[in-house]
Amino acid sequence: MKKTLLFIGLFFAFALGSYAQKYALVDTEYILKHIPEYDMANQEMENAGEQWQSEIEAMQKDVQDMYKAYQANVGTLSASEKTKRENAIVAKENELQQLRNTYFGADGEMFKRREALIKPIEDAVYNAIKEISLLNGYKAVIDRASATSMIFASPDIDISDEVLAKLGYSI
Repeated sequence: MKKTLLFIGLFFAFALGSYAQKYALVDTEYILKHIPEYDMANQEMENAGEQWQSEIEAMQKDVQDMYKAYQANVGTLSASEKTKRENAIVAKENELQQLRNTYFGADGEMFKRREALIKPIEDAVYNAIKEISLLNGYKAVIDRASATSMIFASPDIDISDEVLAKLGYSI
């Protein structure tokens, strides 16, 4: 009787154990840090952003100078001249806002550059993670870079180096 219960208990333990889900960890920040093209793309975006920002700041200074000149001469200007200068300031502010949207807006140049330069690299990393996961039967892959509440994870389940190798990069 005891042997039968033991056998049934072991059967259930093995049966339930065989249905355990496999999972892995990946650190996308670590992976991207080891991809030179990603660093070059980030540098290119940073350079473009700085150039565009300086252009915006120069135009912003022009608007401020126009406003200061208007404030200094407001007492001596005729009504039509006041209106003319106010309209010029408003037009320049609108031009400034349009320039900001052109460079940094939702569909601006910065977004387009990111889509062209960085997104293909991130897509390649995602596809490599997906292939490795399907090949090894992982049911879940957790990104250590975005899992802020993760306190500890065994390095044995980290597949970051495997992803880099799949992408053709060595460490």
